[in-house]
Amino acid sequence: MAKSKYIYTCNQCGYESSKWNGKCPSCGAWNSFEEELADSSPVGNASSARSVPDLSEQILELESSGADSDVRYDTGVGELNRVLGGGLVKGSLVLLGGEPGIGKSTLLLQICQFLGEEHSVLYVSGEESARQIKLRAQRLGVDTENLYILTANDAEAIAETIAGSAPDIAIIDSIQTMSINRISSSPGSITQVRECTNLFMRTAKSQEIPVIIVGHVNKDGAIAGPKVMEHIVDAVLYFEGERHQSYRLLRAVKNRFGSTNEIGVFEMLDKGLAEVANPSQMLLSGRPHNVSGTCVACVIEGSRPILAEVQALAAKTSYSAPRRMVTGYDFNRLNIIIAVLEKRLGIFMGSLDVYLNIVGGFRLDEPAADLPVAMALYSGIMDKLIDEELIAFGEIGLGGEIRSVPHASQRIKEAERMGFRKVVIPKQCLSGIDVKNYDIEIIPASTLKQAFAAIK
Repeated sequence: MAKSKYIYTCNQCGYESSKWNGKCPSCGAWNSFEEELADSSPVGNASSARSVPDLSEQILELESSGADSDVRYDTGVGELNRVLGGGLVKGSLVLLGGEPGIGKSTLLLQICQFLGEEHSVLYVSGEESARQIKLRAQRLGVDTENLYILTANDAEAIAETIAGSAPDIAIIDSIQTMSINRISSSPGSITQVRECTNLFMRTAKSQEIPVIIVGHVNKDGAIAGPKVMEHIVDAVLYFEGERHQSYRLLRAVKNRFGSTNEIGVFEMLDKGLAEVANPSQMLLSGRPHNVSGTCVACVIEGSRPILAEVQALAAKTSYSAPRRMVTGYDFNRLNIIIAVLEKRLGIFMGSLDVYLNIVGGFRLDEPAADLPVAMALYSGIMDKLIDEELIAFGEIGLGGEIRSVPHASQRIKEAERMGFRKVVIPKQCLSGIDVKNYDIEIIPASTLKQAFAAIK
């Protein structure tokens, strides 16, 4: 029986099968199998005949393989340095993903201006011509003499060029346009993306050259290609943001050289991306006055406290089952808070549609956002105004209690710096702070009833 010339590969984990499956038996993803040409090269007994080298001479002691103090490159963009953990590490492979038009290529071309002052940068593009890159560089004000452009799609030739020319930094835009000629599948396929990433990884490690590769995302928001590509690289950065808003968030979902909790905030302007040094001020701009259902939350992103406005709206439903719509907050968490309000405080919401929005396209994932969400809901349902100079943070338990959260002092200092005069905190957090050191009224609360008492 002739062997099939096609195989089916899972785009999430890289599992290969000779037939299509609705569910991947390896990772459990549904409808993730994609058809591609099988590698027809004969295997034979070449692997058994190949001599295996002895690597014992390459074994090093940990102390003898110490790292230099100057192991990172400053990109010139403080927000990017923060997300990377302090800068671009030598020999690292960084994957930058995001939707088309979000600003990936713009950011990379902008950092070339600063890096080009002391280092040589090779910008490899498989999507644009050299003339198009030149036009975009002129618009962004990039005129460094140490920036070199290469337009090519052959990954093996590009890797040889990087090894031969030995630039200080290499940028690949994008990985979905690169291909290896000896692989029969088309560029952007699972096999091509995986093998090209492996090739650039070996080049970066062997030459000690940091390589940044750009990756497109699919309709689900994940980087297109197999999930194994994210395991190969050292850092995975995502550019997030609404298309109709000017603000962009840069978030690390994997980083071998730093924290994955840090975020960078940018604003898209006519001349490129500009850093937002004070995200709290940006997220709180344009707050409504004398409107119920709004409360300010304070969350910690890495080492940075950020203030964000929570808006809640409750209206009488016209359906048999009330609607629950959420933007920027966990939907299941909202349902838990609603259940706690109904059970512990007797606030019935079975006949109300509930809408919750985090202003500015920001997303609150920390449990400390529970209390401001509950206070915004209570304010909207009871139509009671929350003081515009009041801020809250704390986790809500199923018993209606308010539980402590870490970094209370940092949150209070940020609230005081932004001009707030009152802060509702979990009562357990009082033991770790000195109230006399703050010029702000601190309202401790151990239950939701005590927290709602702060709402006039």
